[in-house]
Amino acid sequence: MAAPGVAPVRARFLTSKEQFHAYLRAGGEDEEEEKEEKEEEEQVSNAQSEPPAKRLKAEELGQDGESQGNAGEEEKERPEKKRARGQNKSRPCMKPNCYERSRLCPSVTQGCGGQCHFGPRCRFLHDVSEYLAAKPADLGQRCVLFDTFGRCPYGVTCRFGQSHLGDGHQNLVNAALAQQWEGKLLVRNSLSKELQQQLRKRKFSFHKAEEFLRGLRGGKGGKAMGGSTEVSNCTAPQEGLGELQEQGEDPKPDALQSSQGAEDDPKPDALQSSQGAEGDPKPDALQSSQGAEGDPKPDALPNSRGAEGDPKPEALQSSQGAGGPPSIPTLGPLTDEDITKLRPCEKKKLEIQGKLYLAPLTTCGNLPFRRICKRFGADVTCGEMAVCTNLLQGQSSEWALLKRHHTEDIFGVQLEGAFPDTMTKCAELLNRTINVDFVDINVGCPIDLVYKKGGGCALMTRSNKFEQIVRGMNSVLDVPLTVKIRTGVQEKVNVAHKIIPRIREWGASMVTLHGRSREQRYTRSADWGYIAECARIASPMPLFGNGDILSYEDANRAMQMGVSGIMIARGALIKPWLFTEIKEQRHWDISSSERFDILKDFTNYGLEHWGSDTQGVEKTRKFLLEWLSFLCRYIPVGLLEHLPQRINERPPYYLGRDYLETLMASQNVDDWIKISELLLGPVPPGFTFLPKHKANSYR
Repeated sequence: MAAPGVAPVRARFLTSKEQFHAYLRAGGEDEEEEKEEKEEEEQVSNAQSEPPAKRLKAEELGQDGESQGNAGEEEKERPEKKRARGQNKSRPCMKPNCYERSRLCPSVTQGCGGQCHFGPRCRFLHDVSEYLAAKPADLGQRCVLFDTFGRCPYGVTCRFGQSHLGDGHQNLVNAALAQQWEGKLLVRNSLSKELQQQLRKRKFSFHKAEEFLRGLRGGKGGKAMGGSTEVSNCTAPQEGLGELQEQGEDPKPDALQSSQGAEDDPKPDALQSSQGAEGDPKPDALQSSQGAEGDPKPDALPNSRGAEGDPKPEALQSSQGAGGPPSIPTLGPLTDEDITKLRPCEKKKLEIQGKLYLAPLTTCGNLPFRRICKRFGADVTCGEMAVCTNLLQGQSSEWALLKRHHTEDIFGVQLEGAFPDTMTKCAELLNRTINVDFVDINVGCPIDLVYKKGGGCALMTRSNKFEQIVRGMNSVLDVPLTVKIRTGVQEKVNVAHKIIPRIREWGASMVTLHGRSREQRYTRSADWGYIAECARIASPMPLFGNGDILSYEDANRAMQMGVSGIMIARGALIKPWLFTEIKEQRHWDISSSERFDILKDFTNYGLEHWGSDTQGVEKTRKFLLEWLSFLCRYIPVGLLEHLPQRINERPPYYLGRDYLETLMASQNVDDWIKISELLLGPVPPGFTFLPKHKANSYR
């Protein structure tokens, strides 16, 4: 029997920490010898074969199997356990700078005849021969961009260039294949240079948002002028709002004294965009395959030019430049949407009941990962949390979080903010410039720097501001507005059941409830009994449940609670094929080679999205390593004593059925780097990696 809090791995696969790492160091050559040693130790207690951090975790959950003699040792280990929680806020900068000194100017990469806009001030190389002399060796013989699209826009800078470079370093083109992709837009919601300039110079017109905000400034509290009292259902009652107004707003922390302060606040580490720095130069096209919009990309692949070729809504075309009323085109059906706003019952409905919803996941929920989950059966996807003030400032790295792949048929974006002015303006901005099916408000983020500014979970305690944000955003959006919340802020004080009826009255189309509080984080199981209670209170508004789903059996139990659907977060990171298991109602004993093929697909998608030059390769590696810090928690079905694996059960040290399966089970950062080198070649000199969450890097 496995100890509480530890996954039940069959005894014949269990091993010690020392034997586990010795096996990996030996490269699997002594596999049979290791298995014999392991069989001799089958009688050893499971608790003795676990690392101290895991024993401590199990004891905290209620086990009392340790002897009194270990009490002193336990006290010494407690500080180490504390450090293994939360974020690695002090982790070093992991951006490789070794190639910055000898990068080729994008003007040369794009074949502009050596004409550089920066002239003698340009800090990059313009001599191809000099660049090639210092360029690192190619990483492979096949370029995924050339094989997929018929042309690689990175030319000589591609780390797989030998597959498409001819005599004189000419970039070869497969004309027949390139023609198949011509005119196709693979990735939408890119930030155009024109829109970026308007945002930076504050020339974008927010006429709908300003109308709502004028009502707030007129002293009407949560109810603004001009239809802001609308609800999501034309017949929904308006009762209960008086009680809310009497309740008032909770005292605000010092950081909330000005609603404009959030714009100038530095972005916390946890919110750093997964697309990298804005100013990094990069070739000017393939914007459908890139991270940060600010990185110049080559002018190739017309299918992925970004937003320039994507037709924009009429409101956007009319809003360019002056802030006057939008003009109505004379061609096509006559509409009055610019004068008479859509009633709530006329808005597009969000029909996702019973569908599998991939949660918005900061850092790991990037576009390549969402493509993996879509392939395995995810129905609804959502972009990573984006900070509204950064979007309003036109930050390329933040706008990159809104990108949508053409395979994402039901897609939304999630916004974080603390004040009605910035959130309402951001909602109007997105409503007129990007293509999404819904917009979600993040009222569940537990990060300290977000919470202390009044965003995330803090909105659950700021009822007036919360109401103003929901009503304001709903008044300017033509798509449904959803809200993601937790059970509350304090661990044993649930307040979601009081807030959900108000959210319905304010105009939200759906609520997603994570069955934990902010203080609880992930230290206890999700409270699905409370989620079921909230689902009954929310009716007829749909409520999705979220928390601790790692198997189809977990999903079935969740659906029996009366929720409209389930949102999957960590479960998808640990095993993205979970969506297939739920739809096919089976446990998939996936092999190590199949799992490695998934990682191959992720790296290919990453090279398409972030680029195949050195910068794109290293960005892909970074996000692959972040994902591997979750994947190592998966235990193959064939190794478990009984099914299913629970999400909060830590795996003990075990030897898999082959070397690759054992390597993927390692919790050591060095082994994750080794897996990345199998896919993306050697790491740059001086490379270091520390996962974002300390809990993922325990030894």
